[in-house]
Amino acid sequence: MASVKLAENIHWVGAVDWDIRDFHGYETRRGTTYNAYLIKDEKTALVDTVKYQFQDKLTRNIRELTSLEKLDYVIVNHVEKDHSSSLPHIVQYARDATIIATRIGKDGLMKYYGGEDWSFQVVKTGDEVNLGRRTLRFVEAPMLHWPDSMFTFVKEEEILMPNDAFGQHLASSQRFDGEIEESILMDEAAKYYANILMPFAPQIIRKIEELSGLGIKPRMIAPSHGVIWRSDPGKIVNAYLEWSKGLAKRKAVIVYDTMWGSTQEMAHAISDAIAKQGLEVQVFHIRNSDLAEIMKHILDAKVVLIGAPTINNNMFPTVSLFLNHAIGLRPKGKLWSSFGSYGWGGGALKGINQQLREAGFEVIEPSLSIRYAPNQEELQKCKEFGEKIVAVIK
Repeated sequence: MASVKLAENIHWVGAVDWDIRDFHGYETRRGTTYNAYLIKDEKTALVDTVKYQFQDKLTRNIRELTSLEKLDYVIVNHVEKDHSSSLPHIVQYARDATIIATRIGKDGLMKYYGGEDWSFQVVKTGDEVNLGRRTLRFVEAPMLHWPDSMFTFVKEEEILMPNDAFGQHLASSQRFDGEIEESILMDEAAKYYANILMPFAPQIIRKIEELSGLGIKPRMIAPSHGVIWRSDPGKIVNAYLEWSKGLAKRKAVIVYDTMWGSTQEMAHAISDAIAKQGLEVQVFHIRNSDLAEIMKHILDAKVVLIGAPTINNNMFPTVSLFLNHAIGLRPKGKLWSSFGSYGWGGGALKGINQQLREAGFEVIEPSLSIRYAPNQEELQKCKEFGEKIVAVIK
């Protein structure tokens, strides 16, 4: 795809990855993009590069606008390889370019690529680089989502280039938010936040407040993945604030696995009872579901119920994997509980509740445990369990 104009002499020069379906464990059903931005002025700057498989597309897009040899600066907002692995290729041509990064970013680039003969400029929050008519201002953003991360702000055009913040995994021939169906755009933005940035909710709130304090109120937000927020950048900023504060709606998510169908039968009985009380409920069989999709639904849910059969006195292995995944993402403002079936001895629910409590999550007890397959009386208990959950979150 050819370069796309953001403003006068500011262009998107990245690449669209239509084919990727697994992004280090994140299922990307709609593909993704690797966004890089070229700013031409008295001096020329490239903000981020792309995944190395797409380095030829990056160089072609740059050469539509200028020669690689004329690059004065390459800004590396984040060293993760989907953004930096074309840097050695670029530097082969732009031998006189200065690479701008945070201190930790410089260390990461040298660890990945060597770069002992590269020219580096280390920056911190508030530092600026003048290109001529334009000024780039840098804001460190550690743990959004790596320690090296930073934002680049084009002051005169009020364009924020925040790398992995405010993005989506979404391949498209369109580059701007107003060109994409809003429901698709916000669905992918929520999924991206839930699976990449949710653990850093406190830092996100503080960073948004810091940007405001620094007088940075972007007219456009150009992230490293997905489309550029041009028509309404405040929409994604407000969404990040809501998600980071753990604001939830009256919604339950049931996540379960099953051996012989007993836990599945319980999950469906519980979900029917919750739905009958007027609450939204989403049900996911772990082995048939996309973990990233599950976490997107947990993002705005008030309660999460985990269902597991017992095996070897512990929870079913896939439930353990899911639980580790969910705890690592640290969703805020949720109530948690568990249910499941067992044969001659239990143990699954004890293990689930212990892990949830140790993670600092609020657990609704008692859990619901049923031996073998549920009979009619026990299905009634499932119904009552669902009604109890509704009563707790009303």
